[in-house]
Amino acid sequence: MENLPIKDELWINDKRNWDNPEFVKQQLLDILVDKVGKHPGYATPLDWYLAISCMLNGLLNRREVVTHKNRVEKKFKRVYYLSLEYLLGRQLDKVMVDLDLKGIIQDVMKGLGQNIDEIEACEQDPALGNGGLGRLAACFMDSMATQGYPGYGYGIRYEYGMFNQEIRDGKQVEHPENWLRYGNPWETSRPDVRYRVHFFGRVILKRDENGREVREWVDTERVTAQAYDMPVSGYDSETVATMRLWSARATRDFDLYNFNEGNYIEAVREKTLTETLSRVLYPMDSTLMGQELRLKQEYFFVSASLQDILHRYLRRGASLDDLPKDMAIQLNDTHPALSVPELMRLLIDEHNIGWDKAWSLTRQVFSYTNHTLLAEALETWPIEQIERILPRHIEIIYRINHDFLKEVRDAFADDLTALSRMSIIDNNNRCVRMAHLAIVGSHKVNGVAALHTKLLRENVFSDFDQMTPDKFVNMTNGVTPRRWLLTANPNLSELISEKVGKGWIKNLDLLKGLTSFADDKEFCSRFAEIKKSNKLALVDFIKESTGVTVNPDAMMCSQIKRIHEYKRQLLNLLHVIYRYNMIKDGKINGDCVPRTVLFGGKAAPGYYMAKQIIHLINNVANTINNDDAVGDLLKVVYIPNYNVTSAEIIIPGTELSEQISTAGTEASGTGNMKFALNGALTIGTLDGANVEIAEQVGDENIFIFGLKVEEVEKLKKDGYNPYDFYNKIPELKRIIDMIDGGFFSPEEPKRFSSIIDSILRGKDKYMIMADFECYIKMQEKVDRQYKDSDTWTRKAVLNTANVGCFSSDRTIHEYAKIIWDIKTLT
Repeated sequence: MENLPIKDELWINDKRNWDNPEFVKQQLLDILVDKVGKHPGYATPLDWYLAISCMLNGLLNRREVVTHKNRVEKKFKRVYYLSLEYLLGRQLDKVMVDLDLKGIIQDVMKGLGQNIDEIEACEQDPALGNGGLGRLAACFMDSMATQGYPGYGYGIRYEYGMFNQEIRDGKQVEHPENWLRYGNPWETSRPDVRYRVHFFGRVILKRDENGREVREWVDTERVTAQAYDMPVSGYDSETVATMRLWSARATRDFDLYNFNEGNYIEAVREKTLTETLSRVLYPMDSTLMGQELRLKQEYFFVSASLQDILHRYLRRGASLDDLPKDMAIQLNDTHPALSVPELMRLLIDEHNIGWDKAWSLTRQVFSYTNHTLLAEALETWPIEQIERILPRHIEIIYRINHDFLKEVRDAFADDLTALSRMSIIDNNNRCVRMAHLAIVGSHKVNGVAALHTKLLRENVFSDFDQMTPDKFVNMTNGVTPRRWLLTANPNLSELISEKVGKGWIKNLDLLKGLTSFADDKEFCSRFAEIKKSNKLALVDFIKESTGVTVNPDAMMCSQIKRIHEYKRQLLNLLHVIYRYNMIKDGKINGDCVPRTVLFGGKAAPGYYMAKQIIHLINNVANTINNDDAVGDLLKVVYIPNYNVTSAEIIIPGTELSEQISTAGTEASGTGNMKFALNGALTIGTLDGANVEIAEQVGDENIFIFGLKVEEVEKLKKDGYNPYDFYNKIPELKRIIDMIDGGFFSPEEPKRFSSIIDSILRGKDKYMIMADFECYIKMQEKVDRQYKDSDTWTRKAVLNTANVGCFSSDRTIHEYAKIIWDIKTLT
């Protein structure tokens, strides 16, 4: 294809055509009839959504073809981003904005008697991710396309995502997330791009035709990985990034013999079992079968991806010796860590490369992003499972570890315990440490915030840093301003563009120009009006999604993120109960600042304590929201099935962002950046990227409280006892006793005893009791400052103006320069 004598301009429709409403209208009508199969007079909003998406996807495919042609012709080094999650959000609005076609399509649809908002509402959020890991990957793909980098993303095409969250009787209930029920107009099936992925079997030793001893993986179970491509548009950019997602297919879909014998279930047994690999994101691993499925899922993903990467490379006639000059492969967390032994297997077993050369090539192409400081979150797999499911890979891992430990002995001759600390194999627990495997197999390892990287180097992986200090670097996370400001908050975007121009959309540092307007009364008044308008939209969304009516004049406080103990939704809830008690005691009256406190996020299906926290939040909300004595002074809302689309409403309407994890537990966070970008003030600990946000916006424009990392460690070392705070702080004791005594669950008084056990008798691992008092005092400071609306607005303006460095564009530029060594196509 690259050699066809076709000029680029013939592949992309003339831009002048797309400025012509009649041309766009005719394109849409043709697609509606030809592709969707509907007469315009009978078309539903869903039909129009499919027609518009199909039209725009065609434009993106044309650009993707030219992008690929340019990459090949110019011989640019590429980056392949391997991530088990991509939390994309709806695509229609993003693509219309990126291609500068939203206005004309909106006008055309209006002329056809259609409402673009109703059409956009038909789109399902792609269920390809869950939390910050997936959202970061989506932001990175957007930035690669916008800034013109030659980037590809690899992942899995989950049929049902993680789950749809229903709140029933206050509890989380999981349902399949059937996002593909109407198809996905943004993807292109690639039935010709298929790879065999192997499991189980055994390894035999034999000699090749040259008498060389080789290993062969035989008697395996085989699965076929089929590719689906999704183009990722960039804003005002001809470059298109490509996401290639894998769907599991059986090597034999249907057993006709069994069917004809009447064994109908057996006839499709292989198909059913095989396709479970790409059914669900993060299948629950509380059972051996669940653990096996997750391990197989991870290997399925990396094997198909690496086979495809090598195929792309070799079909150009290139030598494997030059692999690192052509590509960089980024491992987003440890889920793709099996890429290290898999690439070694492919190079050695399939391409006859010697061990030493294969290992050199492997270490040069891979780099690894760590996303956690929590020991329990560092992924490990039982040796027995890998031996059984991936027998060839465990051999390779053993050899990698053997050679690596020789290096450790040389580096730590006087410290033999370093061998056990740094080994890829944990002999005590009989498991493989995937983070260690990723570190050893990569040339660079990065943290995702300055504090996170510092703690990785000093604590979690200090031995590795001492041995190879140049390997560890920091890449503070960022968010794409296109989705999280331009499309999520169009009125604020318009005001910003009016004052500093539109350049900020691709260079967020230009927001600094807003600092000169922080004392401009007219600007601040308009800024405040936009926030008020966004709050009204949020009030409507709350009513529609939960049935709860909230006060539009109340301060909107939000904590929306994955439910986990270290993120301390429980600490937030303790303040809510404290506030409730103060209102009931008459210590807070009509002069106080009314608040609406929003929670949102999913708990992993097997995470009992997180699901208990959700249940408690909803029980507390039910009590408070139905207490006439409280009225509009306090409302508590749990947003069900939190996703990107709901975040695009919640974040612009929020005034106080809760980022209150225990210091030293959050890697970075990106929600904190999105809120600050939209003019919310942060109340938070000195954890993750909060540290850098505070440095940028100034201590006077953020509410920092709580123990610092070193204070947390000292308190633990000195013998932290949560009962000391329980007995010392009467208000805290009262709250704990209310929960433990069944005040919020009178029909089942001990319903939440497990939560109380965890923070009292369980030693309060995340220091909720220790940080409670200073958190309450800081919340009181928030109240006082919120009453001065002019000062609050000024602080909000300065937050927006000073967080330009938290753009994912900046992060991608740093990856490109420091880790990947790639250049833009433009």
